[in-house]
Amino acid sequence: MDYKQQALRHDSSFRVSSIIKMVICSLVGIFSFFISFEWHGKNTILIDHIVNYIRTEAPSLVTVYVVMMLVGGAIYPFISYRWKKSSIDMLLSIFKVGGMVAGVLLIFNVAPAWLANENIGPYLMEKLIKPVGVLIPIGSLFLAILVSFGLLEFIGVLTQRFMQPIFKTPGRSAVDAVASFVGSYSVGLLLTNRVYMEGRYTAKEAAIIATGFSTVSATFMVVIASTLDIMPHWNTFFWVSLVVTFLVTAITARMYPLRSMKDEYFAGSTPMPEKIVMQKRFKEAWRQAMVAVEHNPPLAKILWMNLKDGLVMAMAVMPSILSIGLLGLVLATYTPVFDWLAYIFVPFTYVLQVPEPFLTAKALSLSLAEVFLPALVVTQATLITKFIVSVVSISSILFFSAVIPLILSSEIPLTLREILLIWFERVVLSLIIVTPIAFLLF
Repeated sequence: MDYKQQALRHDSSFRVSSIIKMVICSLVGIFSFFISFEWHGKNTILIDHIVNYIRTEAPSLVTVYVVMMLVGGAIYPFISYRWKKSSIDMLLSIFKVGGMVAGVLLIFNVAPAWLANENIGPYLMEKLIKPVGVLIPIGSLFLAILVSFGLLEFIGVLTQRFMQPIFKTPGRSAVDAVASFVGSYSVGLLLTNRVYMEGRYTAKEAAIIATGFSTVSATFMVVIASTLDIMPHWNTFFWVSLVVTFLVTAITARMYPLRSMKDEYFAGSTPMPEKIVMQKRFKEAWRQAMVAVEHNPPLAKILWMNLKDGLVMAMAVMPSILSIGLLGLVLATYTPVFDWLAYIFVPFTYVLQVPEPFLTAKALSLSLAEVFLPALVVTQATLITKFIVSVVSISSILFFSAVIPLILSSEIPLTLREILLIWFERVVLSLIIVTPIAFLLF
């Protein structure tokens, strides 16, 4: 009898500690990723504040870190023989070497004039390489707290009723979508890649999430809206962008190539498919969350594993972003390539009777290079054109200066050809959906 009472007390104590651990870690994770607050005159989330603080207070340390990551990222594919895995890996390895060279030239102020152009090399270094490079390892630490203590399972059960039928993804992918909109695409992709490698997404689910939910942050949307002087219509712009983005994701999930991808789990992982719950959802959500907490390794081990993965991902991503983003910006600035690419979209802009059809088509083609470039092209355009271009640039998601290299550097099995096709589908669908909305609103 005493033994049974002791076991009961032990079980009760263990479950109470699990509840406390889940609640505290989930609240810390939610606050870190989803709650914006003002500090030093900037209103953003905790992780972004930390990144900005490090960049402001320790710029020399950040510069040394960037050089180490660029050099390490360029060398790693060759010492690990990853460059031999496929032609894409070989191409990415070459790009990483190019990114390392460009980064070193920029950091030591010996870059040629075309690279030193403030809208090309310095723009990529200050707006993408340094912020993303610092964000990924720091974000990975807080990501461990957010997703490793039951919140992912809890949210997954509660949202699977609409996530699976609409987007063909598990309920837990709702966390990815919110993380991207409130945090950034790098945070969302880091989460997607991590969960895929753990066996909680299939390849198809991870691909849908990576290409459909990895949007720029709400903070960056403010930058675009400010540039185009549409801040008076901010709420309209934000909610239309949100609806169009997710509506397009629901459609592309049913189109080639995403619909043809295999529902296979990451090699070497233990598959953990989401259990379909038909009744007592809250009770089952809570049970699954508790099981996840009770089977976790110690917090210190989880943090170390995630920090290590974050540093490896940062090392893989930084030279890729710099080289591929550089190629896109150079082509956009110094060549007519995107003028030619614009003709792909001209038939759509004419049929939809967009006020400035060729200008809009060119802006949409530029979204492939960098998400901010379309806004720069239409600053003097009509309000309808500005609204259409800004929403489509958000909804298209995929661009060469960041998201595409991030996906190619992850374990998500998407080829460059497939990514480009998905980008085209997203641009056309977004244009078709948002144009009549813009005419109705303005």
